[in-house]
This record gives sequence, structure tokens and C-alpha cells, in this order.
Amino acid sequence: MFREMRRSRQALSREACEQILKENTSGVLAVSGNDGYPYAVPLSYVYEDGVIYFHGAPAGHKIDAIAADGKVSFCVVSQDEIHPEKYTTYYRSVIAFGKAQVITDEDEKWKALLLIAGKYAPLQAADHREAIGSHFKHACIIRLSVEHMSGKEALALVTPPAP
Repeated sequence: MFREMRRSRQALSREACEQILKENTSGVLAVSGNDGYPYAVPLSYVYEDGVIYFHGAPAGHKIDAIAADGKVSFCVVSQDEIHPEKYTTYYRSVIAFGKAQVITDEDEKWKALLLIAGKYAPLQAADHREAIGSHFKHACIIRLSVEHMSGKEALALVTPPAP
């Protein structure tokens, strides 16, 4: 169902992919948009145990597209270092594929919101529930259940040049 990476020597392990998803703060969600056009939107997220959570407005292009077809992809670039003298880029990235859906279960919604708050406001940990409380009812949380992921890095990062 999912294609094998053509340059498998540059493939990242599942653990390395998950580390990239955990450490980074933004990615691009791609959905099937209007009239067959892809729609890609950058967003903040949190990754835990094979699931990517993100939040957004309860209505709009992203939500409509997910409701119409929950199959999505999500891409995170963790390194993008240009080396013009070598005509190359040292990159590292991950792409995840899976099904996205709006969370309706209140316990899971709380869990996701607390994970997001913990990632983006770690010093305010004691205040998360209070801060979220006033917005909880109107918050829209989406769960992307990852079915497949792959990561790739530049060949120069696989075999760094000798000093």
C-alpha cells in the first residue's frame, strides 16, 4: 500500500522518525481539498504513541476536508541546511500517513490538550487545566492515527565526509 523508499540507505529508523516528531514544533498537514486539489496547511502538533494531535477552528477548509476524506499525510522537516559550495542540502525529514478525525471523546480531548499545552508552555504546567478550561468546549482537536511513516536524511548525514 505504501511505497518503499527508493534510496533506502538514507532511510531513518522508526525510532529516529519518532524522535523527530517529538522534538519539532511544526509540520505540514496535507489533505484532499476542494475539486481534487491538495490542501496543505502548516500547524503546531504533538506526537505520542503513534498518534499526532493538533488543534484548530471547529470549521473551515481543513475540517471539511478531513470530514470528506480522513486519509492525510503530515510532514516535518527537522533539518534544512544549505551547502551552496556543494550544490546540496543537508536535510532530515519525516512524513507520516494515516487517518485523521475530530475527537469527540472528552477524556481524549483533555489528554490531547494537556499534551499540547505541556509541549508549548512547559513552564506553566500548573496552570494548564485552568487555562484550557475556559476554551475546552470550543476547542477542536484532531487525532491523526499514524499507519505508516518514513524518514529520510541527506546522504552526507549518513556518511559524513572525512575530516
